[in-house]
Amino acid sequence: MLYIWPVVAGQAFSHPQPLHSLSAHQAAVKALAWCPWQRSILASGAGTSDRCIRFWNCNTGCCLSTIDTKSQVCGLQWSTTYRELISGHGSPNNQLIIWKYPSMTKVAELTGHKKRVLQLALCPDGSTVLSAGADETLRLWKCFVLDPAKKKKEIRDSKAAPSMFRGIR
Repeated sequence: MLYIWPVVAGQAFSHPQPLHSLSAHQAAVKALAWCPWQRSILASGAGTSDRCIRFWNCNTGCCLSTIDTKSQVCGLQWSTTYRELISGHGSPNNQLIIWKYPSMTKVAELTGHKKRVLQLALCPDGSTVLSAGADETLRLWKCFVLDPAKKKKEIRDSKAAPSMFRGIR
């Protein structure tokens, strides 16, 4: 069960009732991640009896979509570079999966942990994901490195665009 509570700027929590009660998961919720480019979208993932990642519109309380990952979901992290999401899993494969959003097609499956993935963290530049496993290992994955051709095009485009302040003195 997930509860969405209202935010009141500058005040401590004071509402007796949540805005939304989200009860679609069939196991304990193990992972949560806010979408960096759509502020109202929350991804949630649940344990072995559920194995799903669900996407919620927190303004309305509606479940936008669901994907059965075939494995307990232990961690979620959105890319800040691409419209992608990485999920960390437990049994049976103890892997990480990169998903294209919103189609939820698999981009890559990353293996190496011997036991379930406990946590995911994104490096500040958005290119590398750190996974912590129950096998007592930390693994670094270069998941979201910006394509050099795309980066060159962005630099070229930014140089080509004239500034509106160029002629102002």
